[in-house]
Amino acid sequence: MARLRIGWPRQVFAQVLIVQLLITTGVLLLLTGLFLQPLRTQLDDQAEHQALAIAQTTAADPDIVAGLLTTGPDPRGPVQRQAERTRAATGALYVVVMDPHGIRWSHTDVRQVGHRVSTDPSTPLHGHVILEIDRGTLGTSARAKVPLRDAAGDVIGAVSVGIAYSGVQERLLAALPGLLRYAGAALAVGAGAAFLVARTLRKRTHGVSLADISALLSEREAMLHAVREGVIALDEHERVRLVNDEAARLLSFKEEAEGRDLKELLPPGRSRDVITGQVTGRDLLTVRENRVLIANRMPTPDGGSVVTLRDRTEVELLGRELDSIKGLLDALRAQDHGHANRLHTVLGFLDLDMVERARGYVAELTHARRASAQEIGERIRMPMVSALLVGKAAIAAERGVALRLSDRTHLPIGLIDARDVVTVLGNLIDNALDVVADTPTQHPAVEVEVFVESDTVVVRVSDNGPGVPVELRDTIFEEGWSTKEPPAHRGRGLGLAMVRSLAERYGGAARIAARADGGAVFTVTFPGLVARPSSPAQPVLAGETS
Repeated sequence: MARLRIGWPRQVFAQVLIVQLLITTGVLLLLTGLFLQPLRTQLDDQAEHQALAIAQTTAADPDIVAGLLTTGPDPRGPVQRQAERTRAATGALYVVVMDPHGIRWSHTDVRQVGHRVSTDPSTPLHGHVILEIDRGTLGTSARAKVPLRDAAGDVIGAVSVGIAYSGVQERLLAALPGLLRYAGAALAVGAGAAFLVARTLRKRTHGVSLADISALLSEREAMLHAVREGVIALDEHERVRLVNDEAARLLSFKEEAEGRDLKELLPPGRSRDVITGQVTGRDLLTVRENRVLIANRMPTPDGGSVVTLRDRTEVELLGRELDSIKGLLDALRAQDHGHANRLHTVLGFLDLDMVERARGYVAELTHARRASAQEIGERIRMPMVSALLVGKAAIAAERGVALRLSDRTHLPIGLIDARDVVTVLGNLIDNALDVVADTPTQHPAVEVEVFVESDTVVVRVSDNGPGVPVELRDTIFEEGWSTKEPPAHRGRGLGLAMVRSLAERYGGAARIAARADGGAVFTVTFPGLVARPSSPAQPVLAGETS
């Protein structure tokens, strides 16, 4: 037969209920004890002063004084009779009258008359009063001892009066039921409150145990910091309650973020607006420094929110590469038709036995293409940047747009990192080509200007398109702004936002102005991007070949 085992419950609400009941019971018991102690002291004090009043009244009785002066200690004498009358009238336990030698002249037990008292009578016989709880021949009592004086005021004896201590205990016990009723009512109220709190806690904790809660918290921490997706939780006042490692990396938090206001951690802009819910929607795109992020925000019942962040930088870069490849394929397709026409022309020269004309025609075509690539290579000494411009020039030519380098363009070897220059230059050229190709212009053209000023790289791309209105010159650098339809593989409105973000990352800026002959001029600066010649150890330059 299995034995019934009663152990400590596992559920949080049951543990809280039991603990609260124990605490409430303990507090009530403590308060009851603390109340009973002063009550007992008060009752003792009342009994002592009652005994004092009886003793003083007896000591002031002239018959007692006269009997003590004129008679001897006699069980039937006037002192005994008067003392007994006083005791019977007041309900005292005893009234003892003694002479200066401590001999009793009255007592409840007549056999004690004529014998010395059991306690030291020196204090009242010296004119002092005693109030005490003490045990004598008649048991424990609240007693008072006062001096007995004659008409001249001389001490001729003492009077000792006792109040039965059982009477004090009876009064204490009589007060106890009422006190316990109040304590029981308070305990019932405390138990009800504890039950309500425990029931609310049960709903909040879903009946799990403390050990389960601890395990859940540990698992949550491990899970949040293990996932490769950023998670940031905010309260109703936009203070950070939780941020995992990935979110701190994606948002570039350099210091502890939990407990701080989001305004202290993120500058004004789309990223902060998306996280705080100023911009609503699903899979919202935002740029933080050089990262493209996808954010989703979910409000919580307490007024806060949880935001998840995914890094889409690589996907975005791949999308841009797909755009470039698509443009290059379109250019190659167009070149294919152009080459076919040229080959037909060469074939015609040969069929007409015009060999020299065919040779000259081919040489002219080859020289023009080589001259363009050679000019770019001589003026742009960074292979990564020059290769980009050669490719963009081919695409521009096939789209009927003239891509020119300004006279000031010159980019020497010595860039610390050319990849960001390539990203910015590629975005600006693509935007300019799209604008002028879609605009009815007689001679569509894009001019590129790249040069170094002190240690700052300046990238400038201008076009003769319709230009940008003044009221939109700040808006176009915001995430999500675009005048073109987005392709299927990615969103639009991130190119110029990334351009500005990359420039600001180096401490530079991205600006737009109007072109003198119509169109727009985009200027981006990269301070500190050129390696100083005085550096003792030169790093391997990005994009440089050996």
